[in-house]
Amino acid sequence: MVPQLIIVGGGFGGLSAARALRGAAVRVTLIDKRNYHLFRPMLYQVATGLLSADEISGPLRSILSRQENIDVLLDEVTGISPKQRIVHLKHRDLAYDFLILATGIRYNYFGHDEWRPFAPGLESLDDADVIRSKILLAFERAEEMASIEQAGTEEIRRLLTFALVGAGTVGVEMASTLAEMSRMALAHDFRHIDPRTARILLYEAGPRILPTYPEVLSLNRHLESLGVEVFTNARVTSVDSDGILVSGQRVPAGTVLWGAGVVASPAGRWLGAETDKSGKIMVEPDLSVRDHPIQEGKYVADVIRRRVAGRAQPELFWSWDKGDLAIVGRTYAVADLRFSRFAGFAAWVIWAVVHIYFLIGFANRLFVLLQWGLDFLTKRRRVRVLSVEPSSAQNAIDPAA
Repeated sequence: MVPQLIIVGGGFGGLSAARALRGAAVRVTLIDKRNYHLFRPMLYQVATGLLSADEISGPLRSILSRQENIDVLLDEVTGISPKQRIVHLKHRDLAYDFLILATGIRYNYFGHDEWRPFAPGLESLDDADVIRSKILLAFERAEEMASIEQAGTEEIRRLLTFALVGAGTVGVEMASTLAEMSRMALAHDFRHIDPRTARILLYEAGPRILPTYPEVLSLNRHLESLGVEVFTNARVTSVDSDGILVSGQRVPAGTVLWGAGVVASPAGRWLGAETDKSGKIMVEPDLSVRDHPIQEGKYVADVIRRRVAGRAQPELFWSWDKGDLAIVGRTYAVADLRFSRFAGFAAWVIWAVVHIYFLIGFANRLFVLLQWGLDFLTKRRRVRVLSVEPSSAQNAIDPAA
């Protein structure tokens, strides 16, 4: 009987394992609650209108269509019974011989999930649509108010204030891109407001931005040259529809975006496995979960191939740390390659090459490259339509509406 392998998650890890199992003597079922693979490092460019959703994503069924031993299932895992080797889904249960968990991460609101509706994070294409709509509608509402005689300037100022919580890679990239969007792409689109007056506020609870990078790459000055106001040692203690409370001070803001850390998926809880404080599962040197024959990744695909074929196991897993890259504006980036650390145009070129390379599909690589070139020449954003109805977008800005 052909062994049954279930992969939970169609992100980088899950898709890598699935593709590496092409032709293997196992029956693979890939489960994801969304029908697409998403290149998350570039999701902020969808949220700010530079790229469209289909340029950084692809249907899982299409990507895996030529692998006859793989089924793709659109469903959501609700739990796992490891002793019985059963995965529980919303609509049914599935038995397995091997299980790969590649469920990824989600944003950490530090025990305040009630802030999530007021300060969305970037986790999916839906999130990108909501955030883009929030940004565009903020300018539209400010324009409407400014066109009315004797309209309140305080409310206009609040609408044109964008507060980003968390100055890691996502926060820095989002803040710099949003600053350029307001000062270039939208600069001449309105009659009664000047989008260049929009305030982009970036808050970091720690002593410096990009805290996981070497201190030499913490580029407050470059961000400030783009128009971003940077605040460090600034802990956000409350978020609501009118703005945030940070270090005891009330900051009115029409749009609040969250990027202040991540936690693992509930997979560790499903298994009853040992986890660290962020929910990441502690694994053995071969990536197996302690007391459970459950594993992950491209390396894992080789492990499973060998087990099914009765061959010797590969050498223990070794991870190659390729470093970190973050873009800070149109032609500027920071690069921590471990053996070398630098910032500027050269880092931006490396960032661009790496991100193009890891996109799924030749067409996506070509379209993104062309769009970047067009944006560089014209300083315009192609995707600037409200993707939801105005009433729904209003709720996205004010969940209490």
